[in-house]
Amino acid sequence: MEDNQQRNNTVSLGTDPIRRLLPRYAIPAIIAMASASLYNIIDSIFIGHGVGGAAISGMAITLPIMNIASAFGAMVGVGAASRISIRLGEGNLRAAEKTLGNAVLLNLAFGLLIMGVMLGFLDPVLRFFSGAQASEETIEYARQFMQIIMAGNVVTHLYLSLNEQLRASGYPVKSMAVMLTAVGVCIVLNPLFIFVFGWGIRGSAVATVIAQSSALAILLVHYNSKKSFLRFHRRCFRFDRKIVVAILSIGLSPFLLNICASLVVRFVNTSLLKYGGTGAGDVISQAAFAGDAGDVYVGAYGIMNRVLLLFVMIVLGLNQGMQPIVGYNYGAKQYDRVIRALKYTITCAVGVMTVAFMIGQLFPEQVASAFVDASKGGADKAMIEVVSQGLRIVLLLYPAVGFQIVAGNFFQYIGRAPLAIFMSMTRQLLFLVPLLIFLPPRYGALGVWSTMPIADSLSIVIAATLLFFQIRKLRRAQRGQHFGKL
Repeated sequence: MEDNQQRNNTVSLGTDPIRRLLPRYAIPAIIAMASASLYNIIDSIFIGHGVGGAAISGMAITLPIMNIASAFGAMVGVGAASRISIRLGEGNLRAAEKTLGNAVLLNLAFGLLIMGVMLGFLDPVLRFFSGAQASEETIEYARQFMQIIMAGNVVTHLYLSLNEQLRASGYPVKSMAVMLTAVGVCIVLNPLFIFVFGWGIRGSAVATVIAQSSALAILLVHYNSKKSFLRFHRRCFRFDRKIVVAILSIGLSPFLLNICASLVVRFVNTSLLKYGGTGAGDVISQAAFAGDAGDVYVGAYGIMNRVLLLFVMIVLGLNQGMQPIVGYNYGAKQYDRVIRALKYTITCAVGVMTVAFMIGQLFPEQVASAFVDASKGGADKAMIEVVSQGLRIVLLLYPAVGFQIVAGNFFQYIGRAPLAIFMSMTRQLLFLVPLLIFLPPRYGALGVWSTMPIADSLSIVIAATLLFFQIRKLRRAQRGQHFGKL
């Protein structure tokens, strides 16, 4: 019964109105993604109040490392999900299941490899991503957190990847429920491990691994059930070179996006550690601040990242809702529906990022105060002042950033891997890194914050140009099909 119902749900991707389909698939994804981001925010609040501002700085150092680890999982998960949607649009369930099996094998291989490398070379990696500028206290907090997170890396890869494929195969609500399970377990265990057991930042890492293991158990039960539309078969667990190449080629875009994001965060952290407090416009200075001003700026950037990630995750939830719709209709050659889904998603994404812009401009101090206690003075109070300045500048072009994120993911979902890769690299490497080399030495932290809206403006222009030509191409293909039927 469930199998027949799911077949009908999959077929509806090509028939139901877009304005009904996108909310049906996007709302569960948005709830799940936003909940995961809210967990990261709540996690930071627990750590900030339970351990201290230095621990938040330590977590900021770990962010690019975790991005690199997740880059491999995203490459497999998104690549496989896109192929599954296209295969289902073509009516080829067997090929979709072979893609699922190959995705599992790839995640196991990448997960074990990254776990071994990171645990074997953790200290040099931490020193590299801090630019050898962070204090020993900050490095120690980062070390304690990453030792546990990397030990559970295989679980993380499988959980995130299988959940992507769950949504792509027509189970958006169930995919949401899986992520909410992980978030719920984390929120319950975090205060227990940090405050009651006194495990500090290690307690947060243990809570994360346990929560993801719980979600993975649910996914494994689903894919082994005979009632599931897309499920495990023994014949699917054999590497197929063509399938592996297809998965990795499509997934190369999010992989490079995560790698670039990791490198950018490393450059930002290094610039803040070295130049934070040296510019005339910086709110705290190296000379006047009693502690290490660089660590304060890195901690502030960590807070900003947590907040901005919430809105980015909402937009990514919209993208995940768009993915099965675009993938199915592109595979079915219903290009008019592909364009309508894209336009509707862009409109929603711009609206979300406009809300982020307004919050950042009007309430930056209130946002920062949620993470650290100003009454403690010192680094905690200074961190609030830094966030208030940085957030206003970083968010200047955020409404249009929503458009750029959707455009980049759209090329990925229709299998245009080279364009998706190029767009994922423009903001991060081609624009942001050169700006980080030239502006911070002259303008300090103010120069670091200014690089982001400048890079945003340039990448938005490129995204708009590429998308214009792609839409024109799809419209021509649609007209050709129409005339062919006359």
